[in-house]
Amino acid sequence: MDVIRTGLIPAPRVAVPREGGRRYTFGPEPGLSAGPGTGTTARWLRRELGAATGWELPPADPGRAAGLRLRLDPGAAPGLGPEAYRLDIGPEGVELAGATAAGLFWGAQTLRQLLGPDAYRRAPLPGGTRDRRAWSLPHGTVVDGPRFGWRGLMLDVARHFMPKDGVLRYIDLLAAHKLNVLHLHLTDDQGWRVEIKRHPRLTEVGAWRERSRWGHRASPLWNETPRGGFYTQDDIREIVAYAAERHVRVVPEIDVPGHSQAAIAAYPELGNTDVVDTAALGVWDDWGICENVLAPTEAVLRFYEGVFEELLELFPAEVSPFVHVGGDECPKEQWKASAAAQQRIRELGVDGEDGLQSWFIRHFDGWLAERGRRLIGWDEILEGGLAPGAAVSSWRGYAGGVAAAEAGHDVVMCPEQQVYLDHRQAGGADEPMPIGYVRSLEDVYRFEPVPPKLSPQAAAHVLGAQANMWTEVTQDQGRVDYQVFPRLAAFAEVVWSRLPEPEERDYADFERRMAPHYVRLDALGVGYRPPGGPLPWQRRPGVRGRPVEGAPPNV
Repeated sequence: MDVIRTGLIPAPRVAVPREGGRRYTFGPEPGLSAGPGTGTTARWLRRELGAATGWELPPADPGRAAGLRLRLDPGAAPGLGPEAYRLDIGPEGVELAGATAAGLFWGAQTLRQLLGPDAYRRAPLPGGTRDRRAWSLPHGTVVDGPRFGWRGLMLDVARHFMPKDGVLRYIDLLAAHKLNVLHLHLTDDQGWRVEIKRHPRLTEVGAWRERSRWGHRASPLWNETPRGGFYTQDDIREIVAYAAERHVRVVPEIDVPGHSQAAIAAYPELGNTDVVDTAALGVWDDWGICENVLAPTEAVLRFYEGVFEELLELFPAEVSPFVHVGGDECPKEQWKASAAAQQRIRELGVDGEDGLQSWFIRHFDGWLAERGRRLIGWDEILEGGLAPGAAVSSWRGYAGGVAAAEAGHDVVMCPEQQVYLDHRQAGGADEPMPIGYVRSLEDVYRFEPVPPKLSPQAAAHVLGAQANMWTEVTQDQGRVDYQVFPRLAAFAEVVWSRLPEPEERDYADFERRMAPHYVRLDALGVGYRPPGGPLPWQRRPGVRGRPVEGAPPNV
């Protein structure tokens, strides 16, 4: 069996062991030769591998061979794109070449995997084969590069807030799986999670709710503990900088015009005041689709322009070229009942309430474009006409993405029937708060981001895919870990590796490679779902979910 490829996830394009099965063994204090432009990866190696091995990885002495050599070389992996790399292991040590700094960093993730699970620990384990003098690698070559440029995870930090350290931890977990986009769902009916200095009540009021439904919205149970939290602007700057060092782009989402009750609770004038007493609204404590949406007024546009102005300063274009505006699940009942909204429809000459939603999205598409950013939204932004230049997160299935791509718009595929990680991983009563269709590890492994019905020209508009983690029933890190892992490892291979058609994929081989990967996750402290089912403390007996039986529709 190929000793290089055996434990690697995602699977590399090329992994060739050298004849003889020899290994390179590092000395007690290997040197590191870091060529121009490799400083970020060199720092990461000294910090992460240094913690696990006890190495300081000092700069290599002139005239003495370095155990580990880093360099940038645009021709390192011809034809595999800017995130490609080449890793060579031989008698003289390890040489890692990246087509770009990003490619070099992904190669460093492969190097860490090859060193074994103990390379993921925060301190060296003493004694025996784990002694720092015994680290070794098989001779061979890995040449690799990703299939897609957008390889993402969406974290919903609005329903249940994830503290800053938890977000930083997830950035490290993304990087370890060669994923390069973190989509942060920062606002919703149940909470506003980013400090906006010109509108302080968004976090003073909008970041906190008095109680939460315990389980699915059909559950009769309530958790009476107040919940909330938010990121200060310096927290956001730290998150963005931390991600950039790991070549992860952060996509912020501010949801408009629906999913906005937290904002309306903070500033009642944002709502449809002629049909509802918005001053009586609090931050929503339930799940589902809320009827309280933004009013279609110029004042609301100016308010949110102020929000986005501060957001753009926090998320620089080189790290966050896309800004997500939501645009999903916007009930139109209040607009239908509002005389002000109906007058607005007539003034704008738009096609009813769907046209009003499109007007919202088109306004911010143009506003963001003038500032060098690109708008992306959930596939409901197709309703009433797709905004020119907008990209689509296709979540209700493939159909929205297909329509957008065929019309020449860029698409990120994230169909709920395939890659919503809040959905349950197996049938049976032991799954905690079970939601949706069963989406097993194998189901995610057989997900295909590019549907066969797309023409070649339209397929070029598929930027990639992301898995989405909604947090209505995941109240803490342990619950999020359980839902995300190990399925995120399967998703990472789908978006990085060039796999056969879904039915032809070698899932048995993937399962074999998962065996050492579970040990890596253990070393990282990830509370994943074990292959045999949830552990006793991972269950939530008696808390109602919303399981859906049968196979999900392919729409």
